[in-house]
Amino acid sequence: MSTFSGLTTAYTGLVAARQGLNVVGQNIANVNTEGYTRQRTGTSAIGALARTGLVTGGVQIGQGVSVDAIARLGDLHLDARVRASAAAAGNAGVRAEAMAGLEASLREPGSNGISAQLQEFWAAWQDLSNRPDDPAAGAVVLEEARTLAGMIGRGYQEVANEWDRIRTDVDTMAAELNGAAAQVAGLNEKIRFAVANGGSANELIDQRNQLTTSIAALTGASVRELGDGQVEVLLGGNALVSGATAHSVMVGGAGRLADGDGVRLEWASRQGTPLVLDGGEIAGALAMLGSAAGDGPLRQAAAGYNAFAGTLAGAVNAVHRTGYAGSVTGTDFFGFAADPGIPPAQGLLVLPAEAGDIATAAGDAGALDGSIADTISQLGTGAGAPDRAWEKFVTGIGAAARTELRQSELAGLAADSALALQLSNASVDLDEENINLLSYQHAYQGAARVMTAVDEMLDTLINRTGLVGR
Repeated sequence: MSTFSGLTTAYTGLVAARQGLNVVGQNIANVNTEGYTRQRTGTSAIGALARTGLVTGGVQIGQGVSVDAIARLGDLHLDARVRASAAAAGNAGVRAEAMAGLEASLREPGSNGISAQLQEFWAAWQDLSNRPDDPAAGAVVLEEARTLAGMIGRGYQEVANEWDRIRTDVDTMAAELNGAAAQVAGLNEKIRFAVANGGSANELIDQRNQLTTSIAALTGASVRELGDGQVEVLLGGNALVSGATAHSVMVGGAGRLADGDGVRLEWASRQGTPLVLDGGEIAGALAMLGSAAGDGPLRQAAAGYNAFAGTLAGAVNAVHRTGYAGSVTGTDFFGFAADPGIPPAQGLLVLPAEAGDIATAAGDAGALDGSIADTISQLGTGAGAPDRAWEKFVTGIGAAARTELRQSELAGLAADSALALQLSNASVDLDEENINLLSYQHAYQGAARVMTAVDEMLDTLINRTGLVGR
């Protein structure tokens, strides 16, 4: 090795060690940065220069160390697992939250639920059967009936409010999806440019990974790596992002619970064509809203309230029509609003205006006969009773809510596990970085000592040769 070649070799060692120190510093500075993936300096030995011409043969040594790249220590498989688990957790979480809200709106079991009010309603009829000539007892029946009708209407309205909330959330999530897709497309272009020019795009890739994970959590999208550093983001096999191009989506279909249509996600360029999602929060929300009229847990719950209102009215009216209020018979106790736009649960009406309009007597038994009121008071028992219909409705919602909650818990555990594996591979370990820091420091000092030794040798050869004996 010539002296000047030795200087060059030592210099490459200094450069490589300095670059390693810079990367270690970058890692330590970002130890708490969310989404940051640790980096390492990639080096390799520079081979010997080939001799040509008259000077050939002999053993050749290398020319030092080359800094090849700053590697990003991520794992594509772990990243894909995080995205898949985030999609499942997002879908299950939205469904569980909506079902929990629906279950809470029932207020069952409890003194504020419809079950308790049904008992008060039947008890009022029983009291009226014992005192059919007492206006106060009749007034209590009317008051309890109006309270019950109001509770059924409010229950339906709470379902409608939950539907509206989720529908608004879907619009918000669609806008968030479009924004994230546009950012991924922009980062694709920047990364392609950086890679083509031999630069480092590690931080840009970290940003893009966070965005693609967010998109997956929203839609269950998959990501495909391209050869030039870019990625494609696919929804149901169709490209949401392809290179530097992002395609927009929109929400179509019903805007209210009462509308006779489902809710769907569509491509903005192909309106009317539903976009198939593989999971994610938007898919969970759409499943709750219903993809068609009458579909989805919330629409089914609203239909359940309407059906219960019809069951209650039908059972009471069937008996009430056979009774007499004074000399009048064949009248209904419950009715419904005439406006067809008002759902039965919210249009349930108590028809008698006062206690004297309530049919309590059978035939011409007289004013003291309370047999019809007594029969109505017994309607809460039996297999086909309105109470049984309400219990079945409540039980169905409760069971579905608990199923969704359990699935959400399991999906959350899977997502946490996938994220933990990703972090264990990609996050910064301060102990490891401290060891690397010491290694690069010693490497830097060693290269500097070599340069010093070569410099001193050159100084002796140049400035002291021929001075012996003077």
